[in-house]
Amino acid sequence: MFNAILINKSEQGYQATLSKVSEQELPEGDVQIAVTASTLNYKDALAITGKSPVVRQFPMVPGIDLVGEVLSSDSDRFQAGDQVLLNGFGVGETHWGGLAERASLKSDWLIALPTAFTPEQAMAIGTAGYTAMLSVLALEKHGLTPAHGPILVTGANGGVGSYAVRILSKLGFDVVASTGRPEESDYLKRLGASDIIDRSELCESGRPLQKERWAGVVDCVGSHTLVNACASTRYGGAVTSCGLAQGMDFPATVMPFILRGITLYGIDSVMRPLADRETAWQRLAELLSAEDLDQIGATISLADSLDYAEKLLDGSVRGRVIVKV
Repeated sequence: MFNAILINKSEQGYQATLSKVSEQELPEGDVQIAVTASTLNYKDALAITGKSPVVRQFPMVPGIDLVGEVLSSDSDRFQAGDQVLLNGFGVGETHWGGLAERASLKSDWLIALPTAFTPEQAMAIGTAGYTAMLSVLALEKHGLTPAHGPILVTGANGGVGSYAVRILSKLGFDVVASTGRPEESDYLKRLGASDIIDRSELCESGRPLQKERWAGVVDCVGSHTLVNACASTRYGGAVTSCGLAQGMDFPATVMPFILRGITLYGIDSVMRPLADRETAWQRLAELLSAEDLDQIGATISLADSLDYAEKLLDGSVRGRVIVKV
């Protein structure tokens, strides 16, 4: 038996509890893992609270991220004792995830834990930091450099936003952070933001074409915020879209795209090929120090995940939440 956050659905609705589960109940997988650490992401919080239909089948163990030690493997890629890392691939939605002491996973979903990171440090990064890195890689591929001008990061106090601010600042970019929590300005400036703007500047319906302000954008919010970010991006600039904290709608016009030639990049972290994952994690290992991770991450226990899910959704949690399993 092992401990797990288990989600069930009944006529009374969603029920997430810390439960004892038999190893015989684990789903099929060619790699068996003793989970060392996981995280609490926005998607995990939605799953635990039932506030969005993230979970596709029941019962379900949430947790889209994990690091653990291989107990046994039927794959040539891994052997017992290896340290492995997982982000996404529908784990925690359609396949039992990382908020448990054991996991059974497909080897095709796993990469080796970078030697630069401890399990807790890798989970301080998690899908949030990995998604932020994918966004920055897209801006770099577009050809943007610090000389092109400032980069806007929306939802900057969240996990993805915090890492985007830190990574971009370490690469020498002038970073403008948008947040609805001005009391967190000092935190964002410590991460490297050169300027802070209130999210109210971007979150309402605006003109289809606005003053050119940013060379690029990392948007974690969606809806009107993403629309206004596009409308105020400089000629030839790039915007990455990786979140929908404000909403999944995109009430925009084509004007920024056909009059200013900007590019909108969609950032998927869930089904990303292994080669892209390894590239992103290698860059993270090169750029981030232990001090960076300590600024952005806070650690809780598996049992604490249930209460923290509500806190994360109501916006009272900044940065990353590491779950020490």
